[in-house]
Amino acid sequence: MIVAEGLSKRYGRTTAVDGLSFRVEAGQVTGFLGPNGAGKSTTMRMIVGLDAPSAGRVTVDGQPYAQLRFPLRHVGALLEAKAIHPGRSARNHLRWLAASNGIPDRRVDEVLEMVGLASVARKRAGTFSLGMGQRLGIAAALLGDPDVVILDEPVNGLDPEGILWVRNFLRFLASQGKTVFVSSHLMSEMSLTADHLIVIGRGRLLADASVKEVIAASSANHVRVVSPDATALQALVEKQGGTVAPDERDGLMVTGLECREVGVLAAQNGLTLYELSPQSASLEEAFMEMTRDTAEFHATAGLP
Repeated sequence: MIVAEGLSKRYGRTTAVDGLSFRVEAGQVTGFLGPNGAGKSTTMRMIVGLDAPSAGRVTVDGQPYAQLRFPLRHVGALLEAKAIHPGRSARNHLRWLAASNGIPDRRVDEVLEMVGLASVARKRAGTFSLGMGQRLGIAAALLGDPDVVILDEPVNGLDPEGILWVRNFLRFLASQGKTVFVSSHLMSEMSLTADHLIVIGRGRLLADASVKEVIAASSANHVRVVSPDATALQALVEKQGGTVAPDERDGLMVTGLECREVGVLAAQNGLTLYELSPQSASLEEAFMEMTRDTAEFHATAGLP
């Protein structure tokens, strides 16, 4: 388990993380989301002791990272895939890490096989592609068979097979009771991988909820209706407190009422419906709505 309590980090006059408090529970994949500059990487660096908090504290299984005698046996982290000496082979890089934490050499070969790098174990890391570097970083994170795994953008540079492997492996780790904390900008991937989400913006907590709860809170959820009696239906819906707007496919978007309520209204008033279907927001839509006011950069070129 990871527990942050009032966690803050300031760099001069800039506040990167501002009073964050959250818990990352074992046995599930927790996604860590936020726009660029939200403070995700800084938070992860504080968890593993690379940055010291300006205020607050963060612990891993009840202890600050710096107090762990053999940290790789407790916490595996991928924060920067290219933080590897380019002249070292993949195997020697992992052997050095293993030796520093009392991990036997045989585990090196196990994790290289696990991430699909066994055939290039003796090649220099400096010759690796971005995707291969990501796999080596994941291998390093798994080296000590830790109970807590922290990964920053783990699918960056991976091909579809690699992305699928990471997704399935993270869920496998969670099924084994491990704490899995993953940041990503790929909302579609997070919707398939994560059970729970922690969303931040400008260093502050915006949401700490399940994926379903985050999506359910989006205003993009609506009921799509197609009817020859659209005008009459709109009047009835608005009388019941709902709102109606045209959609892009010659139908109506109804919000404020459930699909069943719209159907009952139509039936009670003898209105014909050609289509009646609930439309759920995507995680991307929910995320964009939630973080709209906290994004540091807004591109407008080419937008209406």
